[in-house]
This record gives sequence, structure tokens and C-alpha cells, in this order.
Amino acid sequence: MDLFQSMQVFVATVRGGSMTAAGMQCGISTTMVSNHLRALEQRLGTSLLRRSTRRQSLTEFGATYYQRCLDILGMVDEAEKLAQDAQASPRGTLRITAPPTFGAECLVPSLAGYLASYPHIKLDLLLTDRIVDLAEEGFDAAIRLGSLDTSQLVARPLRDYGLRLCASPAYLTRKGSPVTPADLCTHDCLSFAYPAGTEWRWTEKQWRMTGPEGELVIPIDSRISLNHAQGLRRAALGGLGIAMLPDALIAQDLEQGLLKSLLTDYTLPTRPVHLLYAQERYRSLKLRSFVEHVVKTFGAGQ
Repeated sequence: MDLFQSMQVFVATVRGGSMTAAGMQCGISTTMVSNHLRALEQRLGTSLLRRSTRRQSLTEFGATYYQRCLDILGMVDEAEKLAQDAQASPRGTLRITAPPTFGAECLVPSLAGYLASYPHIKLDLLLTDRIVDLAEEGFDAAIRLGSLDTSQLVARPLRDYGLRLCASPAYLTRKGSPVTPADLCTHDCLSFAYPAGTEWRWTEKQWRMTGPEGELVIPIDSRISLNHAQGLRRAALGGLGIAMLPDALIAQDLEQGLLKSLLTDYTLPTRPVHLLYAQERYRSLKLRSFVEHVVKTFGAGQ
């Protein structure tokens, strides 16, 4: 017979004072109660109960074993409650990776509400442009910019990553504002230095945009090239030239007049953004809660 069930029947017998009461509590016949107690005593090699026609009592060993059964069954109940709580309320540590600018300017500001809704979740957030191997490095999910390679991961599309041409009022006062894309050839342009081999490396030598004339490719002479978006922003704020920067990074600067948006009749290329995770991990409530938050906040339809 099942040892765990026999222990439950034994405890119910002691608590109820009889095999009849134990049978009613456990939903089994009195005969089955007797069978469980007999099997348990045979397994242990000693008696647990002294039985008479009118009453039953614990043997010395039975009293000790009864207390141990209470401890074991109590721990099992606690373990089951923990499992139930975990299913009812997401908890645990989530390891997430995201690009530095998107992570710092978009994802992190959105986390206050998420963490308030799920107080038992902790976040370990790695901001890097490096392509992290989720399985190899133990991450739950990744937010990535750009085209995706063939992958076994689930890829949820988010809003495209928008870019904007901008410069400081001081620079525009000194050098004038470009009226047409061709005017950029006479300006000090600041470019982002993408790693070798990446699909956006071309932006160091030319800027593409779409306007009334269709798609244009404008060659630029970068006076300064930086591999850090915040550094490029600082250069633009310092009046060093015109930069192509993410909307998310400069939204407040534009609102405060620290930077001015240029050539607004022209559309710059956007970069696709995806949230990636392994399908089997989605069964975890903690990951599911994060995916739902990101898709709701940054989803393509939002």
C-alpha cells in the first residue's frame, strides 16, 4: 500500500479515536482503514496501536511515530501550499537582457508599475548590445533590435525603434538648419559607430531617409564617431553637430528645447524590436507576467 496514504490513515485514526471515524474522514471503508494500519505495522515491524473492543491507544513507539507523521504531513502540506502560492502569484528572479539605450530609456522606466503589481518578483537586468545565448547563460528573455537570425526562440514583435535627426540650438545658430537632405553634406554630422559586421554599419558613411522624392541616400562626413548612444547625445547637446538618435533617448531634450528635430518631412529607417524567450519557459508564471507587461507596454499595436 501507499506509505504516504497509510500515514494519513494512521493520523486520522489517532485523531478520530476509532477506525470508523478515520474511514469517514478519509473517505474509505473501515476495512480499508484496518488494512492500511496492518500494512504500516508490518512495514515498521512493530505495533502502533493497542486495540480492544472498547478503545484503542498508542503504543510507546506509536506515540513517537505519530508525532513524526504529523511533522512529515505538515511539511507536505506546506510544500503544496508553496506550489499553490507560486501558481497564484508569480515569484522568483527573472534574468532579462536588453540593448543599453532601449533598456535604460524605455524598459527601466516601465518597471515601477510591473514590480508593484508583482511584489514577489526580482529582476536581474543586463543591458548590453551583445547577443546573449539565453539557454547557455541562464536568461529568461531578451529584447533585441534589428533583424533576427533563424532561431528556436519565440519572437514577439514590439514597436519599431524610431530614429530622428537633431541638433542643439547653439549649433543651428552657428551653422544654420538644413532645409533639404542634400544640405547635410555641408554640416558636421555625428555618427554612431556600430560593431563591424552589423547591419547598421552603413550609417557611419551615409544616412538614408524617405520623403516626397522617394528614398534618398545622403553621404556624410562624420566629424565624430561614437559607439555609445548617450555619448552621441551629449555631443549633440554640446553643439558638436547633427546626430541621428533614438526617439526614446531624446524625447525629453526635444520637449525642453535642448535639441531641435530636423528635416521632419523625411522619415528615417526604423529598427525592428522583438522580445525573445524559449517556449518551454513560458509555462513559468513569472516569465508570463513579464512577457504580458512588455507586450502591453511596447507591443506593435500600442
